Amino acid sequence: MEKFDQSCATRTVLAATMVLAFGLAGGMSAHAQDVTVGLVTKTETNPFFVTMRNAARAKADELGVGFKSCAGGFDTDNEGQATCIENLIAAGVTGILLTPGVPDAIVPTIERAQAQGVPVIALDTQTNPSDAADATFATDNFQAGLFIGQWAAAAMGDAAADAVVGFLDVSSGLQITTEVQRNQGFMTGFGIDPVDNTFIGDENDSRIAGFAETQGSQDMGRTAMENLMAANPNINVIYTINEPAAAGAFEAIKAAGRADDILIVSVDGGCPGVQNVADGVIGATSMQFPLRMAEQGVQAIVDFAATGKLPAPSEGLEFTNTGVVLITDQPVEGIESQNTTWGLENCWG
Repeated sequence: MEKFDQSCATRTVLAATMVLAFGLAGGMSAHAQDVTVGLVTKTETNPFFVTMRNAARAKADELGVGFKSCAGGFDTDNEGQATCIENLIAAGVTGILLTPGVPDAIVPTIERAQAQGVPVIALDTQTNPSDAADATFATDNFQAGLFIGQWAAAAMGDAAADAVVGFLDVSSGLQITTEVQRNQGFMTGFGIDPVDNTFIGDENDSRIAGFAETQGSQDMGRTAMENLMAANPNINVIYTINEPAAAGAFEAIKAAGRADDILIVSVDGGCPGVQNVADGVIGATSMQFPLRMAEQGVQAIVDFAATGKLPAPSEGLEFTNTGVVLITDQPVEGIESQNTTWGLENCWG
């Protein structure tokens, strides 16, 4: 696959053209309107992606460049995202920001964009392989999972050794990079041997009650939780891929009269989720920063148009780390966290 490195002829020609348009001084010129940023998210309705889209549009407006957005119909709608990318290419965008729904299946479409001189930058979710995208701005999702796993184990104390843990993931076995990293990070933090950090399903710890698909939605989170409790009524810990799934899980738990005996942990940092931590619905969540991802992604495409260069990943990582903070009102010794007052001041959505 031809990537956007200094040896790539396509990039060199495009970069030369754009440098002439923008001027070598690096400032935005009257030709800023010639740059258009495209954004493809997993869905249009998840608060995380709504926040990301709004932040990207605001950053594009600030920089005086065009902006177009599109989304799949559900979290793993690869066909929908592929159509979005093809339409953005046809519309003449300068570069594309993408939250990959199915990180391996979308790669051929990414390659078609790159072959036409359009760089693709992943946001939130790494592609598979990770270098299929020209750059990535994302949470350290393994660290996000690790934080809530460590916190859950510490909060349970000695009872963690006999916990019965359910997992509410995005998909049913698609091995999406985000869900794998968060899931395996949680296991590691909780003291469950993940066996292979790049794969969900090969673990043999008797504490694992099962896995269920939510597509990251509240409605599916409730149904998935109902199914897990029906299959194993002794569940007392629930890991969720995001806070909408956690909210749905709590609806099922409350309806079953078990609101006081099942611990929920999650990842996101949206304002409704942080409020759920404050209200005791979620024990702890790992806060992400989608505004940073979107703003840095837009800036990267504008900078590429002016210089022909794309950002390098954070040291020791395959992506640019946009940060993660554990949010809880029940801090435990040895795990750095912020309370929900701080969380509500810094949340999104």
